[in-house]
Amino acid sequence: MGMSYHCKKVDVNWAGMRLLVTFGMLMTAAWGQTIQVHGHRGARAMRPENTLPAFEYAIAQGVDALELDMAVTKDGVIVVSHDPELRAPVCTGPRDKVAIHSLTLAEVRQWDCGAQRNPLFATQQTVPGTKMPTLDEVFALAPKGKFLFNIETKSFLQRPEVSPPPVEFARLVLAAIRKHHLESRVVLQSFDFRTLHEMKKLAPEIRLSALYSGAPRDFVEIAKEAGGQIVSPDYRLVTPEQVKAAHAAGLQVLPWTANKPEDWAKLKAAGVDGIISDDPAGLIAWLKK
Repeated sequence: MGMSYHCKKVDVNWAGMRLLVTFGMLMTAAWGQTIQVHGHRGARAMRPENTLPAFEYAIAQGVDALELDMAVTKDGVIVVSHDPELRAPVCTGPRDKVAIHSLTLAEVRQWDCGAQRNPLFATQQTVPGTKMPTLDEVFALAPKGKFLFNIETKSFLQRPEVSPPPVEFARLVLAAIRKHHLESRVVLQSFDFRTLHEMKKLAPEIRLSALYSGAPRDFVEIAKEAGGQIVSPDYRLVTPEQVKAAHAAGLQVLPWTANKPEDWAKLKAAGVDGIISDDPAGLIAWLKK
């Protein structure tokens, strides 16, 4: 992973022998650091967030992982959405705002999630007529590459009405993972550690990532609380000392959501294992330099 996000096979003739090497591995070995590139909500700086066009764009750029969010419809279908509600500018439809968990999949499909450009991203291209994808549809992209799926349960302790109970959520996610045989390619992340604990009981082989924002806290303690192998903090909380301590504890550090070269440089200098970015193509280009 890391610098191998843009791996290319090349033939090298050496002493009359034909040697096949991986270009990305050479760059990793030379630079001594691998950094995974995770496309945040696919690539929302360039395409409508959490949509198939965004994920397909990110795959074409060579990301190491697709980062995405999950909600569950009234009829028990996992769909890909950061917010528990449908509302503009992300999705536009028959109402101003409505909870996804109160609608069937057919009702969710009445909304257009590609018609309006997010005003936060001047470079985002609209794709009118884009429907909210199901997790099944996103997992069906797996044959397009070797990338990971970094998937988040949008579950809220104070808002139990907008998602299924943690154990049910974990079971639904695991069923989808196993249906597509993606156990080795999925990372489950969440701010709601209850869903991570439930997944650990159901399938300890699934890698878990503890999302965190708020006041500075010890990364190792956050991961222990979540039962995960990865800690995923707000990028502004990352320090070299925190990363070093996490690595000493056998953990990976995967901050979110850094979009500027000056921030990428600080994170790289701190020794992080990956970076979640709205602009994965820009991050990949920066790392190649």
